[in-house]
Amino acid sequence: MIRVTSVAVEPNFHLALTFSNGEKRRFDMRPYLHLPIYRCLQNPAFFALARVDYGTVVWPGEIDIAPETLYELSFEHAT
Repeated sequence: MIRVTSVAVEPNFHLALTFSNGEKRRFDMRPYLHLPIYRCLQNPAFFALARVDYGTVVWPGEIDIAPETLYELSFEHAT
């Protein structure tokens, strides 16, 4: 199973991710921000609290997103 090993918050609700296979990818959270569980992430200060835990990206309040989603729906990101 692929896991997230690091996350950096980027402008416009994007996440720069590094995965356990060494790939660096970028994920756009904007399509998810209308969903009830993610609405609080519309606040840029709260969104910036993203961190890695248990191999995926999490925010306070037990908010997370599946690492498979992050990997499959992200695109390559050069550093």
